[in-house]
Amino acid sequence: MKLTKLLIGLVLLLIVPALMALESDAEQPVYIDSDHAMYDEKAQTSTYIGNVVATQGSIKINADKLVVNLKNGGIDKLVATGNPSRFKQLPAVGKEEMHGEGQIIEFHPEKNLLIFMKNASVWQGDAKQSSERIEYDTKNSLLKAGESNTDGKRVHSVIKPKPAQ
Repeated sequence: MKLTKLLIGLVLLLIVPALMALESDAEQPVYIDSDHAMYDEKAQTSTYIGNVVATQGSIKINADKLVVNLKNGGIDKLVATGNPSRFKQLPAVGKEEMHGEGQIIEFHPEKNLLIFMKNASVWQGDAKQSSERIEYDTKNSLLKAGESNTDGKRVHSVIKPKPAQ
């Protein structure tokens, strides 16, 4: 009986940190790697160019260029540009990764908000949404595509049926 309780305790110690890491993406530091970097103290911006990879917890953004706007010593907004810029996040243990891309990706870490613009697509598994603008709440896994004033541009969604068993 004591051995069973010990084994259950060890398993819980291994599983709980993995679950918490995904829920706390916003509390993790942002790491950025690039070919070149520049910091403008007066403007409070950092610019990263060439093979840019930014990560925060399970969130990962790849871009050609990334501009980081700072405010009060913290990150206010990241703007990734590329042809396209790409994003992925594991929203929860056991869930499929969420992927997205667009010519421009804005990431607002304190708001847990990603905005994909210009030829934007977001997908998870077989479900895919495409639009000129897609907003994704990284904390709550909520997706909003399109705008009311899109001048006739529409949201395109694909949801594949489950295979028959």
